[in-house]
Amino acid sequence: MTEHVLVHLSTGPVRGRRLDGRSSFRALPYAAPPLGELRWRAPRPVAPWSDVRDATRPGPPAPQLARSFAEVPSLDEDCLTLDVTAPEGADGRPVVVWLHGGGGTNGGAAGRDAHRLAVTGDVVVVTPQYRLGVFGCFAHPGLRDGGTFGLLDQQAALRWVRDEIDRFGGDPGNVTLAGESYGALMIAAHLVSPASEGLFHRAVLQSPFAVLGTTTPANVFIPGFPALPPRWIAAEDLDQLGAAVALDRGWVEPGSSPDSALDQLRHVPVADLLTVSDAFIRPAFGGPVLPESPATALAAGRFQRVPLVVGAARDEARFFVGVFAELVGSPVTADRFPALLAEAFGDAAAEVARRYPPERYPTPGLAWARISTDRAWAWPTWQLGRAVAAHTPTWFYEFADEDAPPLVPVPDFPLGAYHAAELAYQFDLAGVPALTEGQRAFAERMNRYWATFAAHGDPTHPDLPPWPDHSTGHVQSLAPDRIGGVDYAADHQLDFWERMP
Repeated sequence: MTEHVLVHLSTGPVRGRRLDGRSSFRALPYAAPPLGELRWRAPRPVAPWSDVRDATRPGPPAPQLARSFAEVPSLDEDCLTLDVTAPEGADGRPVVVWLHGGGGTNGGAAGRDAHRLAVTGDVVVVTPQYRLGVFGCFAHPGLRDGGTFGLLDQQAALRWVRDEIDRFGGDPGNVTLAGESYGALMIAAHLVSPASEGLFHRAVLQSPFAVLGTTTPANVFIPGFPALPPRWIAAEDLDQLGAAVALDRGWVEPGSSPDSALDQLRHVPVADLLTVSDAFIRPAFGGPVLPESPATALAAGRFQRVPLVVGAARDEARFFVGVFAELVGSPVTADRFPALLAEAFGDAAAEVARRYPPERYPTPGLAWARISTDRAWAWPTWQLGRAVAAHTPTWFYEFADEDAPPLVPVPDFPLGAYHAAELAYQFDLAGVPALTEGQRAFAERMNRYWATFAAHGDPTHPDLPPWPDHSTGHVQSLAPDRIGGVDYAADHQLDFWERMP
């Protein structure tokens, strides 16, 4: 029999569920639905309610198309909700606000159970949903706050935490902002956004992608993909892109004034807008929400001086090579390998091949995944870690379980410690194979590191192996069979990538 629990928010009462050692509240609104005239506007306050609001079922994710890594399509713009998982017991617990990944176009709270992190770590976990893709990062001449709506949503969720989380036993004065992949990229924006200051007190960036603004060569993100520009875009450039796409798709009549164009765009069906979401995943800088590019600000030390944990997975790119090349019948073959090298590295291709001879690896796909991991993930993450560690206490890790359960199975291609693999150790994920007994024990240790950091701003725990901070150059390898220091720079040949163009 389900036991319910009632909490009175400032906006009205909500009814969640009491489960083993925790309570769970789903789809709590932290801002008004961004519908109609509120599409592409900063989030507005929630309208209060008087009847008890059911909070036992997940809300719809932000509008998104189904992908191989996130098969949860949605056309519902009423998505500004969050979930709270709270251990039972005393008040004043640390709070972890988790920003999901998904490439900026996908993801949400559905199918993600935070009880493992919450109960093991004795922390309150908040998982907000926020606008994605064309709804989160669209811009157009005359549109206020263009390119920052997802960031504004997250700030609204953090203000909700500040105002409401004590009702769930959380301490609003001890909030850790954590996220993976695109969520980690957005945390980089929060570190430099004036409106985020004071809303969180520590941060964890798991597998952030190219935060410091380097261009990613062709093929090293996904084989067959062109070079990727920096992850941040100037507001005026995004305005021009939005205007060009709107005209090209016929959503705006030629010669329309900015106000008229925006009115027309707010009437475009969700399904039509989603067809261009991939073009609008880069947050815009140069406006009041994000005055400066985080790439510039972080490198110069102009950011909130909160303690940080930064890290990546040992085999990041195996996910992208496996899912977007091997699984779709376009594998990296011995014949294809030289062309990928030449397109990615030009005159330096031969030098890269000497450093990473494909015959050293079981398959050409695994060879390409190692090059891609080191260039697109390990090197930029190392750059970020060094930059922030010069100004604030920072701890660096590498997730290294080579037998991690697959988020997306890829037959005959070993995924190893792939991108996002650690999520299955922090959350119960729908559709992902269960952890082994050894992996469950490791997950508990890993979550204790994260929870200790959330509580004290330092992951050091008396019952766990020591974890020196990154000012010493230390990188903590995390795997079921070993937790301890690793020579990250040597393993990923960072001396080589440091001198590459």
